[in-house]
Amino acid sequence: MTDVRVVLVPDGLDGERVDVAVARMLGLSRSKVEDLIAAGRVQLDGRTVGKSARVHGGAMLEAEIDAEPAGPAIVPEEVEGIGIVYDDDDIVVVDKPAGVAAHPSLGWSGPSVLGHLAAAGFRISTSGVPERTGIVQRLDVGTSGLMVVAKSERAYTVLKRAFRSRTVDKTYHSLVQGHPDPFTGTIEAPIGRHPSGEYKMAVIAGGRHSVTHYDTLHAYVGTTLLEIKLETGRTHQIRVHMSALHHPCVGDVNYGADPTLADRLGLRRQWLHAVRLGFVHPVSGDELEFESSYPDDLADALAIIADAG
Repeated sequence: MTDVRVVLVPDGLDGERVDVAVARMLGLSRSKVEDLIAAGRVQLDGRTVGKSARVHGGAMLEAEIDAEPAGPAIVPEEVEGIGIVYDDDDIVVVDKPAGVAAHPSLGWSGPSVLGHLAAAGFRISTSGVPERTGIVQRLDVGTSGLMVVAKSERAYTVLKRAFRSRTVDKTYHSLVQGHPDPFTGTIEAPIGRHPSGEYKMAVIAGGRHSVTHYDTLHAYVGTTLLEIKLETGRTHQIRVHMSALHHPCVGDVNYGADPTLADRLGLRRQWLHAVRLGFVHPVSGDELEFESSYPDDLADALAIIADAG
């Protein structure tokens, strides 16, 4: 079953590429729009177009989209361990523990950040997919640390643009196996769905452009504590890039980490924490920066590594 969307191109998008315009007007991912265009399911003023065609203000744009089943509902449920770092009328900054998803999704029956916020009485009024209301960034279930949720429509629009234009400071710490050479570097390698079809990602030809910067904080025997900054925000990006370098995050057995080391350290997830988040407030324009300390499981594992030399 398909759904035909018909919209008039606003003057503000005059001259924009059609793939960019469709993504912005219909709230679809760029990869989804590219697939639609390749299948001949996007028309401009009645004519099928390629993704590099330019739109003009007032043009009639039609897109034939596969109807998607309704996603899982947000179930209000307070989650132990979630910290509210900052809150105002437009945004809420959360310190997320491991084992919690950013939002409900098919195949996930555990707790979520949005479920906690709903139970705690936070009012989030933004557009987009209902089960992802207010979500402008995500952390993996097994990754802890800072993330921001938009509460107002204006904040949602501005923050989405900020993440897309890479003006948000996203800083992580990760304990990885071995010693990366060089100690400071940049990984630029495309990421896409793993060929196995499992819920994994991989560095593959034709994947999405992905850039990760890393710097060594401390080298231990057999492991290294890194500070990592992301230019892009692909699914599992840090985990995939470090695994591709043959230095997987400690505890990340899905991406090649040593399970015996994880057991020795008492880790049940990857040693990866979002320690710092900085951005310009979407409404006030103030520069904001937040920091998060390591949770107990990561701190305890690091202490064992440090004691071993």
